[in-house]
Amino acid sequence: MIEIVSPGPYATVQDLGRPGYAHLGVPRSGAADAPSLRLANRLVGNPESAAGIELTFGGAVLRFGDNAWIALTGAPCPLDADRRPTGMCAPVWIPQGGTLRVGTPREGLRTYVAVRGGIGVEPVLGSRSTDSLSGLGPPPLRPGTVLPVGGAGPSAAIRVDSAVQGPFSSCPPVRIVLGPRADWFAPDAVAALRAGPYEVATEINRVGVRLRGAALERARGGEIPSEGMTLGAVQVPPDGRPIVFLADHPTTGGYPVIGVVTARDLPLVAQLRPGDRLWFRPVPGVRT
Repeated sequence: MIEIVSPGPYATVQDLGRPGYAHLGVPRSGAADAPSLRLANRLVGNPESAAGIELTFGGAVLRFGDNAWIALTGAPCPLDADRRPTGMCAPVWIPQGGTLRVGTPREGLRTYVAVRGGIGVEPVLGSRSTDSLSGLGPPPLRPGTVLPVGGAGPSAAIRVDSAVQGPFSSCPPVRIVLGPRADWFAPDAVAALRAGPYEVATEINRVGVRLRGAALERARGGEIPSEGMTLGAVQVPPDGRPIVFLADHPTTGGYPVIGVVTARDLPLVAQLRPGDRLWFRPVPGVRT
């Protein structure tokens, strides 16, 4: 088991989410930066879909009740594993009773902790993810929370001793496919979207990222009836400032969507912190 001595600013259990329930009003949820969680799981011999811990801006202290192999990926933080400095993106041995201390990331926002065997909380609708919007799944982690650890399974094996993870840009280019409501906006709005950059505001969580920058002018008045929302949708409320939807986004919305961030680039947005910036780069074709 793992005892949460301190969760840092915000920490939750996450796996790859619960897809397929949007028609019931249930978001997918799951890790905001899914590639980082997948990598952490591979480093300790877990299936990529195993549940881990998503830390927001580091600052966590975890105590392990049993011997454990762990790995941390995502936003790079200074680490102390049972009183010894250690590194990211590599399997780390924690002895029974040992403590992991995670510092503040020097770049990026979200760090992932995988433990061999995975976090073994009870699944809800097939997923162990915390959904901050609907409240499904385990509650956000608090001091004193105890998390069970699952069994590693006979075929699991640790096959690598380190991995390379690219740097996290504080001003990345982000590809966006225009639509489905781009026709609701004036031609100058698409030009403004391209021109950028947009700055990440302080209103940021697992639901979405609000941006500051050029307001996007509409060509039509009024609002549209509520319609389905997808992961990565860039919704524009009446003030013209875009919001990029992340893992816990609502399944419907009534503001027009000017475009959808590509699945490949959405983890870049999930790792931005307030004050960082991004450049939208419209691309033709379908979402990738």
